[in-house]
Amino acid sequence: MMDRPPFVGHNGGPPLEDPQEHAITWHHYTWRKAHKKAWKTPPREIALRRLARAEELGMTYKEYTLEIMERGRYL
Repeated sequence: MMDRPPFVGHNGGPPLEDPQEHAITWHHYTWRKAHKKAWKTPPREIALRRLARAEELGMTYKEYTLEIMERGRYL
């Protein structure tokens, strides 16, 4: 388990990077599924528009998309 309490804003989900094989549970499965759905590739036009905007801001596509998902608004 964790030695310290999670930080403020932590949603309590399992770590998605480097999962331990023996720790795969239903909770882990549903979080992986939700993560995959959130990062699903959008339609081509949207992806190209995000890529162009990310390059204007000096960010990667993934960083820009993460900002949209975290804040719910476009930069």
